[in-house]
Amino acid sequence: MTKVICTLCPRECRLSEGQVGWCRGRICREGKVVAQNYGRLTSVALDPIEKKPLARFHPGSYILSVGSFGCNLRCPFCQNHGISQAGAEFATQDVMPADLVALAKELAARLAGNLGVAFTYNEPLIGYEFVRDTAKLLHEAGLKVVLVTNGMINAGPFQALLPLVDAFNIDLKGWRQQVYDVCGGSLAVVKQNIAAAAAVTHVEVTTLVVPGLNDSAAEMEAEAEWLASLSVNLPLHVSRYFPRWQASEPATPVPVIYKLADIARKYLSYVYTGNC
Repeated sequence: MTKVICTLCPRECRLSEGQVGWCRGRICREGKVVAQNYGRLTSVALDPIEKKPLARFHPGSYILSVGSFGCNLRCPFCQNHGISQAGAEFATQDVMPADLVALAKELAARLAGNLGVAFTYNEPLIGYEFVRDTAKLLHEAGLKVVLVTNGMINAGPFQALLPLVDAFNIDLKGWRQQVYDVCGGSLAVVKQNIAAAAAVTHVEVTTLVVPGLNDSAAEMEAEAEWLASLSVNLPLHVSRYFPRWQASEPATPVPVIYKLADIARKYLSYVYTGNC
């Protein structure tokens, strides 16, 4: 049986007709790999921009935030596992790009205002075509595009998307490949995409600190030093883990978060703590 390779992310799933990829968001149909979550939203909310988290991109503003289902990582501590680890069976509402842009424009006209659309909650890049199509319409309408992502995407599609995104928050799970082995990803790919995005648009990075996995001072020092080599003004969010999904380790002690943030501040101008 002929198999088709999904070229979107480094996993490069080989799919037979009707087979769903590891991410649960992409499927082989009529000899092509397409997004089966296209226009299928599980979450819609008007959020403060700081909740993405973005601390230095239009602070004080609101942004229409949407999510679908699926993810191409399997972080055992996932904070949004209810939708990130779900598939096509999950209840959704169908919202096509033009409809989403119309809603974003309507909200922008209200008193609280709206910057545009943030693709978030699950991993938005596995719904690449929906993000791309909607982003084009948003820019035509003069609205902003924000992407909250794990950064696990191949260079070709990522470079094609960069001109359509006004701001990123990219997860950096840790500073060792062993951390990404736990999650099913590639540190090298994520670093490459952080660097590529930071060269052309606004980027902030989040590291969720999990006890015993990525909480060492030496690793945070190396991570912060590398981020500073891209720009000392690149904001870093050091975030506190809570036990979720398959993880039972107690929550990260608050003093650990503060200590790691102080280490990062030796290199970076803007370091924020989260979930404390």
